Amino acid sequence: MKTSAGVLMYRIKNGLPAQTGKPEVLLVHPGGPFWAKKDEGSWSIPKGEADNNETVDELLDVAKREFEEETGFKAEGNFKYLGEVKNKSGKIVKAWAVQGDLDPTQIKINMIEIDWPPGSGKKMEIPEVDRGDFFELEEAKRKINPYQIPLIDEFEKTIANTS
Repeated sequence: MKTSAGVLMYRIKNGLPAQTGKPEVLLVHPGGPFWAKKDEGSWSIPKGEADNNETVDELLDVAKREFEEETGFKAEGNFKYLGEVKNKSGKIVKAWAVQGDLDPTQIKINMIEIDWPPGSGKKMEIPEVDRGDFFELEEAKRKINPYQIPLIDEFEKTIANTS
């Protein structure tokens, strides 16, 4: 079974404690023609595929590497495991939360090659991620791919209310 690992970076709006400030989470929007006109339900945590034989600690390293590949920024700090979710195809996504901040307008665009149209054999270079932004939790739940909503729910339950 394929496994991906990712990082849900969060910040507390205005630097206030969670009891008075609102946490925001960083999501990224996939690039390419398929996603160009899609918004709600199409964003994701920065993540990437693992080799399937990594330990939990190694998966955290994969998550950090993929975060940097997709954003151009390093995720550093006290990582808290949020759990795992499974998408429609059965791929498992394991995620960690970390407090941090970055300027979403400075996200580095990483290019990848895909077949487009699918199955045509024609190659097209597209941005892996075309943009990123921080969202308050309710908006993040509308923006994120629905199978990843439980990660935000877990973040809200275990971290946002105690930060």
